[in-house]
Amino acid sequence: MNICVFLSAADLDERYTRPARDFAELLGKGGHTLVWGGSDVGLMKVVADGVQEAGGRLLGVSVEFLAAKARAGADEMLFARDLAERKALLLQKADAVVIMVGGTGTLDEATEILELKKHGHTDKPVVLLNTAGFYDGLKEQFRRMEDEGFLPRPLTDLVFFAEEPVGALAYLEESQGTQ
Repeated sequence: MNICVFLSAADLDERYTRPARDFAELLGKGGHTLVWGGSDVGLMKVVADGVQEAGGRLLGVSVEFLAAKARAGADEMLFARDLAERKALLLQKADAVVIMVGGTGTLDEATEILELKKHGHTDKPVVLLNTAGFYDGLKEQFRRMEDEGFLPRPLTDLVFFAEEPVGALAYLEESQGTQ
């Protein structure tokens, strides 16, 4: 399975890097391909290293203005003209999406895939990996959106909330029938 991971390129604390590495190792050992922003820095590097060391493939989608930070050892690396094209390519190449900890770029990517699902433009499974409670506030906001009628579909149809890496991958494999 090609699993797109949206996540930060920042250098982060162990409470975020350890679960990310655990997920990456599970992904690689499962024979899956990581589809990610192609960066070789921060949390993106941690995940790419973990996948590659565990035997998985790396398919990066970078953007021209970040080419200097692109991972040289990826199995495949594409370069988009801009961030919008990058998001489109990431989603096109993916069978499923995992949202890990990140900043505004990660949040932008996450809301785009959820908006596409909301309108029926994709049926790819989406997991929000809530490492160390990072997305507790967002989870609460999504529930409020659902409770107050802002979502035309049940929240459970849009996203699966996982607290641990093993639960995230198990959900994806089950949804794709690869388990």
